[in-house]
Amino acid sequence: MSKAKSQSIEIPKGVSVNLEGRKLSFSGEKGSLEKEIPADIEIKVDGGQISLAHVKSDKQSKALFGTYTALVNNWIKGVSEGMSKTLELVGTGYRAETSDRKIKLTVGYSHPVEIEAPEGIEFEVEKSKIIVSGVDKEIVGQIAAKIREVRPPEPYKGKGIKYDDEVIRRKAGKAARVAGATA
Repeated sequence: MSKAKSQSIEIPKGVSVNLEGRKLSFSGEKGSLEKEIPADIEIKVDGGQISLAHVKSDKQSKALFGTYTALVNNWIKGVSEGMSKTLELVGTGYRAETSDRKIKLTVGYSHPVEIEAPEGIEFEVEKSKIIVSGVDKEIVGQIAAKIREVRPPEPYKGKGIKYDDEVIRRKAGKAARVAGATA
C-alpha cells in the first residue's frame, strides 16, 4: 500500500498525454492507449508531468492510488518503448508459426492450436521462442498466459510452454524414487 499522498510522473519526449474528464489518453511512438481513471483518484496533466493524488484517506483510495501510479507508469512505458513477454517451447517436435494475426502451435496434440491476436498485439517466432508484444502490459500478459495455458510445463521432463525467465521445479519421478528407497 502506498504511503505517499501525491506523486508526479515525468512524461518523456515523444509521448503526448491528454485528459478529458476521467479519460486519460496516451500516444507515442509505439501506439496509443485510452484508459478510464476512477473517481477516488485526482489527476492533473501540466506541462511534462502527470500528478496523481488520492481524494479520501481510506484504505481503498490509498490502494487505488498506488495501483494507478504504477499503471500510469506502465502506460507511458508501453506507448514509448512497448511491452513484450517471451515464451519458450520445450519439447521434441514442439513448434510455432505465425500467419496473418494468428499463431499456430504444434505441441503434441492431435491437432494444431490456433490463437488469434487481439488488436494491438503482435506475435514473433524465433526458433523455439515466441515473443508477444504490444502497447498494453495487461493484454500482453493475458495473451502470453493464454499461450502458456495450451501446454503448461510439466515437472518431470520440463516439456511444455514456459515463460523465458520461469524456473520449473523438477520432480524425480517414480523410477528414481523406487531406486532411492531400496538403496
